[in-house]
Amino acid sequence: MRTEHHVISTSHGGAVQLASLHFGTPGAGKKAYLQAALHADEVPGMLVAQCLRQRLLSLEAAGKIRGEVVLVPAANPIGLAQAIQGTPLGRFDLSTGINFNRAHPHVGEALKSTLQGRLGGDPDANVREIRRQALAHIRSLQPASDAAALKQVLLSLAIDADIVLDLHCDNEAVMHVYTGTPLAGAIAPLARLLRAQAVLLATEAGGEPFDEACSRLWWELAAHFPDVPIPPACIAATVELRGEMDVGYDLARRDAGALLAYLATQGVLDADDMPLPQPLCPLTPLEGVEPLLAPHAGVLVYTRTLGERLEPGMAVADVIDPVTGATTAVRCTVGGVFFGRSAHRHVLRGMNIGKVAGHIPFRSGNLLSL
Repeated sequence: MRTEHHVISTSHGGAVQLASLHFGTPGAGKKAYLQAALHADEVPGMLVAQCLRQRLLSLEAAGKIRGEVVLVPAANPIGLAQAIQGTPLGRFDLSTGINFNRAHPHVGEALKSTLQGRLGGDPDANVREIRRQALAHIRSLQPASDAAALKQVLLSLAIDADIVLDLHCDNEAVMHVYTGTPLAGAIAPLARLLRAQAVLLATEAGGEPFDEACSRLWWELAAHFPDVPIPPACIAATVELRGEMDVGYDLARRDAGALLAYLATQGVLDADDMPLPQPLCPLTPLEGVEPLLAPHAGVLVYTRTLGERLEPGMAVADVIDPVTGATTAVRCTVGGVFFGRSAHRHVLRGMNIGKVAGHIPFRSGNLLSL
């Protein structure tokens, strides 16, 4: 294993650094990139990363890494240092209010001009040239803030990878995965290995999350250059490792094993075969996810459990005004899996209290929550 340290900021006489762990041999085969806790207050991924580190060290010692695996076990040193009165706040940059998993540089538009005349009939050569140009563009950026510098470093590590897995979690949730619609077939084995109960697909989710900054450029360039072969050469996904409190060795070891088994299916590792279990859910459009909103302030009481399959019109929760006693049932209007909910039990009007993965697209625009 080789450890690299990347300086993000040197203000006030100190330094903020990011560490990346490198296993295997660059250029020997496929490259996989995994990062944890881009939302720095989402802890499960950091524990999974520690399990991955241990397993990867053993695999490397045994000569079972065919290519390169880059692991960033704590992807947001800025957010990890943020707390207000004892409460960690790592989802948003406190200096700007911007979500750390939004506004990542999308190089697809720039590459449409820089790649003009550089692509030909060999898809492998096209992939190499696109990766070279994408990495050069990312490195040429002049970040105007520490958060932008962090995003530049992370993308410079991931933009040329064959596989990018961004480990997150929700407030309270079952295992679920976000990925690009063109990657549905490639990501299906991962969903089965992780025992995901929702897999959410979008061609463009909105807001420029990290996984799309790595993957979306491929199908956009393929549409822009229809006369040359451009495969979707980066399998990228956001993996939501259940909820914030789901931090334990058994879960982390199981999740790390599933992630490594997936890398083995993609030819990155030589590892013991893990049979693909039957899928727990169909793949559904992100446009079909219904956010459930609190109708007024009050005490939140869930009447359905996570992972339940709901029919349209079913009550999911009650919101109780503690002063008047007025109680309102919150109902879904779509059928699907109840895959995520709030960790708070007192809510204000308009707060998102749950998410149901439906089969029929009905939303458009920015499809991700803040």
